[in-house]
Amino acid sequence: MGKIIAIANQKGGVGKTTTSVNLAASLGVLEKKVLLIDADPQANASSGLGIDVESVEIGTYQILEHSHTPKEAIIKCTAINVDVIPSHIDLVAIEIELVDKENREYMLKKALESVKDDYDFIIIDCAPSLGLLTLNALTAADSVIIPIQCEYFALEGLGKLLNTIKSIQKIHNPDLDIEGLLLTMFDSRLRLSNQVVEEVQKHFNDMVFETIIQRNVKLSEAPSFGESIINYDATSKGATNYLHLAQEVIKKNSK
Repeated sequence: MGKIIAIANQKGGVGKTTTSVNLAASLGVLEKKVLLIDADPQANASSGLGIDVESVEIGTYQILEHSHTPKEAIIKCTAINVDVIPSHIDLVAIEIELVDKENREYMLKKALESVKDDYDFIIIDCAPSLGLLTLNALTAADSVIIPIQCEYFALEGLGKLLNTIKSIQKIHNPDLDIEGLLLTMFDSRLRLSNQVVEEVQKHFNDMVFETIIQRNVKLSEAPSFGESIINYDATSKGATNYLHLAQEVIKKNSK
């Protein structure tokens, strides 16, 4: 049975999509079968793997409203062993459309039941908000990875996200675990980056992944070519970091 991992943080620009795309690709290279679900209306995870989002007819929107099955939405992409359920800008409307539906927080969970056994990992790239889309992702997920940027405001909003996770555990998904906090955009030359790492590790101890994602130009370039960092430059620091993260995730889930 596949493990469903949501990548969530309501702060924008912390590396959610970069992590979703490159963790999925790294798990794929390590011979795991992966489904990546783009649950962000910006659709950057989809375009970052070479999918033309303008031509998407069946995607996360249709899955959430249960008009199509996940199998009908799946698209092959440039990453090995990775399937994608793409997003589209239309997804912004889903929060309004689901608002008066019964069990609206469980729409994604219910939809994924039909494909959960087909994959080793299902990765959900969440939108930068704590709205109904993210709520659906966290209700469907077995665990959540929280990317934290190594910047001054890194911990701002983390308390709010952890409280949201606690309330989801209480009300909707008692089995939801925190897979780990992932430090991203680390620059060893900056004292501030090192201070954030120390602070997060001191406060959260074992909850923090050993792998730290370093700032890397290749990581920024790869999406514009519609490729993961593994395809774009397998020898780069970014590729090494995400392969290490994938190994950590596999190890953690093989216990």
